[in-house]
Amino acid sequence: MFNSLVKGSIILAMLFAVALAAAFIYAYEEISLDADKLINYKPETSSVIYDRNGEKLAYVFKDQHRLYARYDEIPGFLIEGLVAMEDTQFFEHNGVNPDAILRAIIKDIQAGAFVEGGSTLTQQLIKNKLLSNEKKLARKIKEAILALKIENELSKEDIIERYLNEISYGNNYFGVKTAANGYFHKELNELTLKEAAILVGLPNAPSYYNPLKHYKRALDRANNVLYRMKSIGWITQSDYLKAVKESPKVHKTTLTQNIAPGIVDEVLRRFKGRFGDVRTGGYEIYTTIDMKQQAIAKEAVDYAYKKALKKYNEKAETSTLNAAFVAVESKTGDILAMVGGADYERSAYNRATQSTRQPGSAFKPFIYQTALDMGYNPATPLTDLARTFQYYQNGKPKIWAPKNYERDFKGFVPFREALVHSRNLATINLVADLGVSTIRKRLAFLDVPHIPRDMSIALGNLGLSPLKMAQIFSVFANEGHMIEPRLVSKIISKEGAVIYETRPKEIEGFTTPEQAYLMTDVLKDVVKRGTGRKARVEGIELAGKTGTTNNNIDAWFCGYSPTIETIVWFGRDDNKRIGYGATGGALAAPAFAYYYKKLLEVYPDTKRTFDIPEGVYRGEYKGRSELYTEHSPLPDSYQKERVSDGRSHDPMFFIEETEIIEGSELEEGDIGLAPMINIDEGPTYEDESGTAFEEDEEEGDPLHPKRKVPLKPVSNDSGTLF
Repeated sequence: MFNSLVKGSIILAMLFAVALAAAFIYAYEEISLDADKLINYKPETSSVIYDRNGEKLAYVFKDQHRLYARYDEIPGFLIEGLVAMEDTQFFEHNGVNPDAILRAIIKDIQAGAFVEGGSTLTQQLIKNKLLSNEKKLARKIKEAILALKIENELSKEDIIERYLNEISYGNNYFGVKTAANGYFHKELNELTLKEAAILVGLPNAPSYYNPLKHYKRALDRANNVLYRMKSIGWITQSDYLKAVKESPKVHKTTLTQNIAPGIVDEVLRRFKGRFGDVRTGGYEIYTTIDMKQQAIAKEAVDYAYKKALKKYNEKAETSTLNAAFVAVESKTGDILAMVGGADYERSAYNRATQSTRQPGSAFKPFIYQTALDMGYNPATPLTDLARTFQYYQNGKPKIWAPKNYERDFKGFVPFREALVHSRNLATINLVADLGVSTIRKRLAFLDVPHIPRDMSIALGNLGLSPLKMAQIFSVFANEGHMIEPRLVSKIISKEGAVIYETRPKEIEGFTTPEQAYLMTDVLKDVVKRGTGRKARVEGIELAGKTGTTNNNIDAWFCGYSPTIETIVWFGRDDNKRIGYGATGGALAAPAFAYYYKKLLEVYPDTKRTFDIPEGVYRGEYKGRSELYTEHSPLPDSYQKERVSDGRSHDPMFFIEETEIIEGSELEEGDIGLAPMINIDEGPTYEDESGTAFEEDEEEGDPLHPKRKVPLKPVSNDSGTLF
């Protein structure tokens, strides 16, 4: 009977052992999915955004700010310090250290509670990434099983790499590279032994040893790390003494701070969903922004904004007045600076890219360039007389009688003077002569959206963002060649591959370099002696155009130097009137001038004069010197000299044939300054836009005479932006 009892006990023990083994195998397989999170480790990794010169603008992340460090980036003494403090036999065990567990059990029995865990680095990694911090037997068993599996799948170096990237170092820094950048503003290979020791000591209690809050505690903890390394022979006595005496500088401001929030917001908005979540992909995003120019642009907006608030006796905290600023490198389309509002803290809305406002007279250069390309010359006389237009709305005849700001008319005024002084009547009569359809087709070439179908096109009655305005205005700044502004030049993945690289859309041939220079020369006069006088800066040639919409709702200055194009806008967020005298020349031009004045101080080698292309000549017309080209000859032939190379040249007249469709005759009393629709309010220097009506274009409509288009697109590339 005794033998039977023994046999039964043996059988039961064997069955129990088999069951235990089966349970272990089942548990081992059951946790494979958990282990996979560490084996195929893909942590949330912060992306970093740079300016064009490699300066960091911001780190962007979702929940955890983590910069990933490969094992070969981590200093050897930092790894040694970690192993010395946390798991001296790390490179010898298989994930579970029996000696450490036995010591922990003895201490737990003596204390009557779980006071020491005996965990290896592998087990600590598992606890932080996969399990809870509860000191329960079930969790410890699962932790041990996971440790064995992970040690079987990964090398010791892989485990160290994952540990140092996963662990928290306080202050929302995850990973040792993030902590080195944040606390010391250093890369890992720049750390001193003492700085590495501080980082080694942090994960044990990140809040308690936080060097920003408890500097002495952090130093004491680091000295313990150093002593442990010395005691086991991993650093020398001299290294120990030198490191103990060191008191590293710890930075209170973190590199997670965003020094260009408006730019960062715009980058995230543009790339939302394109490469997964940009904030967690570990990308390096290179923008075209020059942070020196960004700072100047912000100063320029602040300067002009404060002047405007003072002018209208308003406080920034309650004012609805706002502003936007864009600076673009003319040849490349690179956005060098962009300010989306007067105060980002009060409103993060980017008015430079997201708002659409009427440009008013800032739009006139496109009409005048069309005229130049149809054979007009800067000296060509334009009719500056009241002209009454009849049109039909809902079957009823109506009259449109536009006026000048000055409420006068000159009779005839040279093309140049009409644009320099922004004469509304001269512009409207020019549009009537050219034909609305002709101008619409030229603007469609530039992919201008929502082009008016009526005479209000003469006064900029359409909605454009400042950035879109920069895009189309580039045809003047870039010698007739439109280039789409770009904000991001390239994006590099965390594996080091270039996954995005931009080449801006371009539209060639809107006009020729020599024709574009004629416009530049006229716009230089706008700045020298016209409505844009407040945009003048000594020592550099600048060209541009003011713009103020009906009732002073929007105020613009759109201009450029030989290398940089700049758009400035002022207006109220509620779309109400700014106030009396709120013109582009008064509000926007001072910001433009401030920017270029400071630009010359920061970049004294900035190009200061415009190049004159081949094919531009100078002659005389009625005793005054004027430029001309083969396509835009002087009204009469007088003495001429070549501007570009000094040779004389006889112009070839090039004027496109046009067909004028006459409208129905008006009553005699309808002719003159009929006060039916006021284009502007109040006497100021600025003569800007108003709204007429919105009618479909019809053959025979007196407001829309048909014209042949003088220039056909060279490229079908749209250049669409937003």
